Amino acid sequence: MREECESKLMPIIVKNGFDYCFDSEACRGCQGYCCRGKSGNVWISEYEVKEISSFLGMNVVDFLHQFVNRSNNRLSLKERFEEGNYHCVFYDDQIQGCSVYEVRPDQCRRFPFWEYFKMHGAEVLEECPGIRQ
Repeated sequence: MREECESKLMPIIVKNGFDYCFDSEACRGCQGYCCRGKSGNVWISEYEVKEISSFLGMNVVDFLHQFVNRSNNRLSLKERFEEGNYHCVFYDDQIQGCSVYEVRPDQCRRFPFWEYFKMHGAEVLEECPGIRQ
């Protein structure tokens, strides 16, 4: 990796198997690009359903009905379509970020280090301003 990934001045995250690194400071000015854009699935587990519903002060049944779709026998967060883009149901336009950040799903926590991006690095480079090569 280039010097950009080795800088001691930035909080850089490097993961084995990825040909890029991530500057987490970029999230501050990003406006949640990883939470909106193309349609996709944010898979959630039963444990995460319980965590997020508890965080929101909701019972699990109501939470599932309001915020979750079932796709291919898996649970996925719903999306909203606004101004030509899909937004995660928990993307908050006012804060320009995740309204359940403290209990966000593991898939969100692992971004931008998804297995998919090992073979599609150009996509994550386009989507995430924190990517450094």
